[in-house]
Amino acid sequence: MAKRTKKTDITDFDLYLLGEGNHFESYEKFGAKLRTRNGVDGVQFAVWAPNAKSVSVVGNFNEWNPESNYMDNLNSSGIWAVFIPELKEGELYKYAIKSHDHDYISFKTDPYAFKAELRPRTASVVADIDKFTWNDSEWLKKRDDYNFLKAPISIYEVHLGSWKKDFENEDFKNPWGYKNYRQYAFELIEWVKKMGYTHIELLPIMEHPLDASWGYQVINYFAPTSRYGNPEDFMFFVDLCHQNDIGVILDWVPAHFPTDDYGLANYDHTQLYAYKSWRKGYHKDWGTLIFDYGRNEVINFLLSNALFWLDKYHIDGLRVDAVASMLYLDYSRKDGEWEANIFGGRENLEAIAFIKKMNEVVHLYHKNILMFAEESTSYRGVSHPTYLGGLGFDMKWNMGWMNDILYYISKEPVHRKFHHNQITFSLWYAFNENFVLPVSHDEVVHGKSSLLRKMPGDLWQMFANMKAFYGFMFGHPGKKLNFMGNDIAQHNEWNHDSSLDWFVLDYDYNSKFNAFFKDLNFLYKSEKAMHELDFDANGFQWVDFSDADNSIVSFLRRSADGKEILLFAFNFTPVPRYNYQFGVPYQGFYKEILNSDAVEYGGGGIGNLGGVNSLPHNRFLCTDSIYVALPPLSVIIFKLEL
Repeated sequence: MAKRTKKTDITDFDLYLLGEGNHFESYEKFGAKLRTRNGVDGVQFAVWAPNAKSVSVVGNFNEWNPESNYMDNLNSSGIWAVFIPELKEGELYKYAIKSHDHDYISFKTDPYAFKAELRPRTASVVADIDKFTWNDSEWLKKRDDYNFLKAPISIYEVHLGSWKKDFENEDFKNPWGYKNYRQYAFELIEWVKKMGYTHIELLPIMEHPLDASWGYQVINYFAPTSRYGNPEDFMFFVDLCHQNDIGVILDWVPAHFPTDDYGLANYDHTQLYAYKSWRKGYHKDWGTLIFDYGRNEVINFLLSNALFWLDKYHIDGLRVDAVASMLYLDYSRKDGEWEANIFGGRENLEAIAFIKKMNEVVHLYHKNILMFAEESTSYRGVSHPTYLGGLGFDMKWNMGWMNDILYYISKEPVHRKFHHNQITFSLWYAFNENFVLPVSHDEVVHGKSSLLRKMPGDLWQMFANMKAFYGFMFGHPGKKLNFMGNDIAQHNEWNHDSSLDWFVLDYDYNSKFNAFFKDLNFLYKSEKAMHELDFDANGFQWVDFSDADNSIVSFLRRSADGKEILLFAFNFTPVPRYNYQFGVPYQGFYKEILNSDAVEYGGGGIGNLGGVNSLPHNRFLCTDSIYVALPPLSVIIFKLEL
């Protein structure tokens, strides 16, 4: 990691860097910092409010009186600062910002606060986040040598507040059943290791006022939410994950922010952080404000926030939310509701420049940090380097694959032959980007039903479809992401107010499906052919994609050295197929290493007695063939033994 200097006072050089948008440690300057001045301990406060008439700090220490502790406007820069002696960690505070018009005073939280009160309270809290002792040096050293291109990446997407609840928690009492970050750490790590995931991705844990936003409407970008504890508790969570070889990814939202009057909105009585024009600055869909990517200070705020989570919390990656809404000025807008760029186009050139700079800066200062884009359009080069004209992300969510496969698998099997292209089309573009295959929270909420309930047929067929679906997902090129509850085949769709339905693991079908998912996940990690060439067409070869009438597809996956070869065979109908011929390019014994119809997975036990030998029978362009039994609604994985 590149070195950056750190000093406590705001200097003229700091003001220069802040003005040009290149102060990447502005979180060390702004906010509330425990300092000592002339031998007296206290807190230094600093905030950016260039259009304010005056700014003061208010809190319990001065009975929230705006006339008590005025701040100085440093060199008329619009950055206000003051040192207040004898204040300590834990003090509640806000900024009282007076307007030039009518001397109106608004009370605002600190944009750089490291801790915030638990909603519905809204004050910022003085916090020292440099006390924690980290024990993850071994993980960080290994991360420096990490090659994500060839590594298995299986991500467990989690909303902490609804993963598990405990309404009788004596150690962390609250009426919502939340657990502490430390409790989640032990329990989540146990589950993640048991199931074979490599990473945990947390829905945004930055402080947010509305539970129903799931964290995607952030008020305090530098403060982990107090719902689950304090900053050191969250550091413990990350640290323990690293000690158990589990990476931590955070959802991050630089696209928009809420309109709550105590937050960033209209911060100094002007739209300081958002575009002033409603055609550029207001999100109709979400009722939120859009950051002004043309303003250096706003860019600085977002860049330093991204680096903050990597610096201070040792986070391993950021999944950037709603990238499509940043890229296009007409995103979800009708004619007359958006402003064209300077060339008359629909692209937000300022946002694109910000995204490129963000990825360049992150990768400059943090080696092998992963940057993910949730981008739902066909914008080219999302995961290409910026020097090649790309946006600079490491990976992009493959929303097209997700929509196609869920559309296909939800059809009655008798109709699937008419939609065969839905499962083959993604291979036309699978290597245009570095893709993650997501089955995320968005697919199991708001009336979309749980993943299991998307499946047609009786209960046995629903579970068989689920297993075939996941076999296709793990066989298809691309890294993997699954939302919590999918791996236990929860019957109910996700509800952020309640816990996952862990009781379903007492049901026979669910427990056997969970065993299948676990074995598939571990197989994905252990078999190089399933992950080494996820982004390289040399790692994939169709065996047969033409049998639409029987809804059967098959393909090969190869390791980077070409020595390990797997054959995936899928039967997406409830009709067993016996003595089914596949042409294969290699002679040898094809060992059956996973069969979703195995009895231990809740299947009927139709299989191939451990594997099949190839025979010198022509099939398409192949001179050899194998003849296999394909169970109903199944996936079988064969490993070639030469």
